[in-house]
Amino acid sequence: MANYSDQVMTMKLTRRQMARIAALGTGAAFGTNAAALAGGQNQARLTPEGEGAADGKGGTKGAVTRRSSGMTGAEGVTREVAEFAVRTRYEDIPANVIELGKKSILDALGLALVGPVDDSGKIVKGYLESMKFGNNESTVIGTSMKVPAQFAAFANGIAIHSEDYDDTQLAVAPDRVYGLLTHPTAPCFSAALAVAESKGSSGHDLMLAYQVGVEVETKISEAIFPRHYEEGFHSTGTVGTFGSSSAVMRLNGADEHAMARALGLAASQAAGLRENFGTMTKPFHAGRAAESGVVAADLVMRGWTVSERILEAPSGFFRAAGGGYAASAITLGKPWTFVSPGVSIKPFPSGSLTHPGMTELERIIRANNVKPEQVERLDVGTNQYMPTALIHHKPTDALQGKFSMEFCMSALLVYGKAGLNQFRDEVVRRPEIQAMIQRVHFGVNPIAEAAGYNKMTTILDLHLKDGRTISGRADFGKGSPMYPMSFDDVAAKFEDCASFAKWPAEKIKTIIATVRKFEEIRDVRTLAALVRA
Repeated sequence: MANYSDQVMTMKLTRRQMARIAALGTGAAFGTNAAALAGGQNQARLTPEGEGAADGKGGTKGAVTRRSSGMTGAEGVTREVAEFAVRTRYEDIPANVIELGKKSILDALGLALVGPVDDSGKIVKGYLESMKFGNNESTVIGTSMKVPAQFAAFANGIAIHSEDYDDTQLAVAPDRVYGLLTHPTAPCFSAALAVAESKGSSGHDLMLAYQVGVEVETKISEAIFPRHYEEGFHSTGTVGTFGSSSAVMRLNGADEHAMARALGLAASQAAGLRENFGTMTKPFHAGRAAESGVVAADLVMRGWTVSERILEAPSGFFRAAGGGYAASAITLGKPWTFVSPGVSIKPFPSGSLTHPGMTELERIIRANNVKPEQVERLDVGTNQYMPTALIHHKPTDALQGKFSMEFCMSALLVYGKAGLNQFRDEVVRRPEIQAMIQRVHFGVNPIAEAAGYNKMTTILDLHLKDGRTISGRADFGKGSPMYPMSFDDVAAKFEDCASFAKWPAEKIKTIIATVRKFEEIRDVRTLAALVRA
């Protein structure tokens, strides 16, 4: 097999170079106007229907059309999103979407219980305690604390994302790199739960708000040009603000104008940079996105003024943060993202880009009874984007290990598993792990590159000391819609997380039963009590 380290160096191209290759017909389409990139121009003109906007899929198909929302001109996109968020009823949500939402909510609650055990969770707890809040309206999950809703949203958003074990949006368009869109539940559910608890809302109302928020968040994430992520933004932190704000505004009973203003204020708080991956600041992005949604909703409901066309305006979010957008991607509820392309629930507490390879290596190890002392070398090949996210090739702590293909594979090769107990600082630093990391070679594989960026194709060649080579390939990992986890599978993951956090066994079973019948919850405060120490 080719030296993957060399291939990483030779296949890393600038967006300008990739666009020129695409223009010659020899490369894949990227989410930019190739001709414009070659000339150093803006990627798209943000124009209303019929005026030659770029299609966001690497070409210039004349015009991108979008559905009419009763508005004309460039003001329709934000208003369309606002109308969807306000007008959608619980009865409009398909039953299978509700059931998929329950799995993601249960998953999030388990992860939120783990969060306070993490070092970042201890810092957050101290930070909140230092404020000496008199208000005690919303629960910080996994603790005995109750704080104002915006701070509960902040703490719980961080907790859910702290292990990088939360759900992940799949991509639709081939140029929207799979696994690099957003973690939809952490910001949206954290904000919605905090406000729902403060209001005493029902499970029915919380589920509706959550589903609306996830749908808004994921469609905006799909629509913005890939430049947004490619050049450094962390979309969970940026786009997550739209999910959290729309969910909270739905709980507030806002009208369409107020909803549009909340989206506008959310956009001005959208932030998060990928340079901070592998540090505590990555989950901070999710927490701040959750908090920002609560703040946006609160201020707007008090009369705060803000633009009502923040998404599509020439100086608005899509243009400023991504250079443009594909308006045709904003197909709210048609279909629901939970159904197509789907939302993955993670089987391992690491970056989702590691999961196809980890799923396949786990299968290979079990099928062939591979022992660590048999391993000569493991070659791991992916498309060129995945190494730009999995940036820690010689990790020294658990946070870096979550974004290290080398560590994730080494944990499986040495221990045969890679769960919460393996993603610990002391495990990453063990001599046997560091030695195995030296045998894992990660880089770009041409076959995986050719498979497209809307998958996470990972090709493995495991070379054993007896001369055998065992190969495998996976496009998706366990927990994806192609390899789904059942509610019982997610419940088992929840139990593992809750047990890791030393949560009482009787509460664990009650939480699972409560989420299974989420729509029957009369007052969300009963659920909050179950996840409060």
